[in-house]
Amino acid sequence: MRTAEPRPDGLRRDTAVDAARWPDVAAPPHASRPRTAVTAAVLRRTLDRLPLRARFAGVAEAGRGGPLLEVHEPERFHARIGADGLIGFGESYLAGEWDAPDLVAVLTVLASHAADLIPAPLQRLRGLWAPRRPVAQRNTPRGARDNISHHYDLSNDLFALFLDDTLTYSAAVHESLPARWETLAADQRRKVDRLLDLAGVRDGTRLLEIGTGWGELAIRAAARGAHVTSLTLSGEQRDLALRRVRAAGLADRVRVELCDYREARGAYDAVVSVEMVEAVGAEFWPVYFRTLDERLVPGGRAAVQAITMPHERMLASRDTFTWIQKYVFPGGLLPSTEAVERTVRDHTGLTVARRDAFGAHYAETLRLWRERFTERAGEVAALGFDETFRRMWTFYLAYSEAGFRSGYLDVQQYLFTKEDPAR
Repeated sequence: MRTAEPRPDGLRRDTAVDAARWPDVAAPPHASRPRTAVTAAVLRRTLDRLPLRARFAGVAEAGRGGPLLEVHEPERFHARIGADGLIGFGESYLAGEWDAPDLVAVLTVLASHAADLIPAPLQRLRGLWAPRRPVAQRNTPRGARDNISHHYDLSNDLFALFLDDTLTYSAAVHESLPARWETLAADQRRKVDRLLDLAGVRDGTRLLEIGTGWGELAIRAAARGAHVTSLTLSGEQRDLALRRVRAAGLADRVRVELCDYREARGAYDAVVSVEMVEAVGAEFWPVYFRTLDERLVPGGRAAVQAITMPHERMLASRDTFTWIQKYVFPGGLLPSTEAVERTVRDHTGLTVARRDAFGAHYAETLRLWRERFTERAGEVAALGFDETFRRMWTFYLAYSEAGFRSGYLDVQQYLFTKEDPAR
């Protein structure tokens, strides 16, 4: 498929979509004319209730006014949504069939109305029409390795293009909002230090980190005098994290293991895990939190940073297949605070000692990443990532930012404590 539609950034999209790499983007699914027509009518009624402006092929408009959603190819747009719902909506963006001068603003409106975008009668029948998550994406030990590799083994060079010098790929705690790129590295270190403080990490602490990232937390913990064992399933991350640990002169204090959290052994004074639970999957949440409990010595502390979503939306979507699972994080599922706290209560001996939310900070972190990614699009292309990938990544960052700006998503820092019977 080849398109030549105007873009909000003034460029034209006239390169072919690689059908081998992006089969469901290159060709829209077959949808009957009646189904497409019904989708268009239902979508029109939905849009007319929303504070945005949707323009179809430069003529017909819908919505109550607000940020502009420009649909260049209405028939393909409606066919995709009619066949595949929100997955089709995202694929239509990847295909260049719609655009928005302010993509985050449009997606924020949609996220703010996520609970009622689909008419109530169709919501009640969700189990019949919503696509089911592929069995291959289950986070078994083998499945988890494949799922993590899909995202984190893309290219260390890719992540380095839009992350700051700490290579920290999670929400920063900003000193002030709006955040600035110039202070992002310091803001990320502030977040890391806060987690280490929550977990009581100091000289001599035996620390288990579940989810290495590219090593910043392990390095800062070791600099405090801790002995760190860090676990990851990404070979790319492990290799770079080890190089960074050696460059910091801390190789005697940090071990980075290519290891599933379920395979962890040993006893630790503290456990820290940053935005890892989102990749675990609901069926394995009890195992994940039991691992924290089992690895901690009596009196130990665990600090966990987790992205959360509303409980009702989590229950509605936990068994269905989403755009983010198909293209970005296979096997991923965001928990709710209720799910986290119920799982900890029912499956561990840990106590929830503290929970702090800072979703507005994540929105700003994502904005900085998105702007940086856009600025360096030419360098992303030079790494071999085609335009469809770049649209996909832009949509992912904007989609995530919108979730936090709307309040649909939040991010928490939890402190869990383990009782010491001897005290």
